[in-house]
Amino acid sequence: MTEVAGPLLLVFGDSLSFHGPADPMPADDPRLWHNVAAARLGGRALLFAGFGWTARDAWWALVGDPNVWASLPRIDAVVLAVGSMDTLPSPLPTYLRVGLRYLRPDRLRRFARHGYGRIQPALSRLLRGRPVALPPALTVRYLDDCRNALHALRPDLPVYGILPGTHRAAAYGFVRTGQPPARRAIASWGRRRDVPLLDLGALTSAHVLAGEGNPDGMHWGWAAHEAVGEAMAKLIANVSGAASTN
Repeated sequence: MTEVAGPLLLVFGDSLSFHGPADPMPADDPRLWHNVAAARLGGRALLFAGFGWTARDAWWALVGDPNVWASLPRIDAVVLAVGSMDTLPSPLPTYLRVGLRYLRPDRLRRFARHGYGRIQPALSRLLRGRPVALPPALTVRYLDDCRNALHALRPDLPVYGILPGTHRAAAYGFVRTGQPPARRAIASWGRRRDVPLLDLGALTSAHVLAGEGNPDGMHWGWAAHEAVGEAMAKLIANVSGAASTN
């Protein structure tokens, strides 16, 4: 691979980072927002992400994935693009919901996952979005753990975050009650820790709520990826430019 002279971004994300208007995409697809951002900065991005990743999953990747460790000496900035999935209703405790994939035999696993998928929207509405996949206090705790660990190794390494966006997903009963508390908690953390935050809600809510993204009501179309990538590049450029003049 030809090395790019510009900045190298390390991005921790969820499926919003690699899912397009129809399907999941390879992490190096140039239309994905993190690649748009890196390209605008003249560099490239390394993505570590998974379906349903919360801030806790980003922390686990940071401390447990040797590919992350290998990248740390070379990166120029980190983007903690997690927090959106933390806000989703999770009527079944996370350890049980995630554990459905381990059920055997296959027939039992398919039956259990199909059954939960059918009742999840109704339970999300009945319980008014509670509990969420990860409570705001834990989201902030894991974001802060990531920041502190990164700065322990690289004290001057710029770290960026996001404010969660929104969804219109039938799979979650169109319930969004977990988003405002999470946004408030992350915004407070960003101010307290001086972490610049990109507001995904401001950038993508109209796109998602108008049905212009993926039919699942969760993921974005390419226009939203472009908007987020452009905005992230501007945020990083503005912050780094301000830092270089101080």
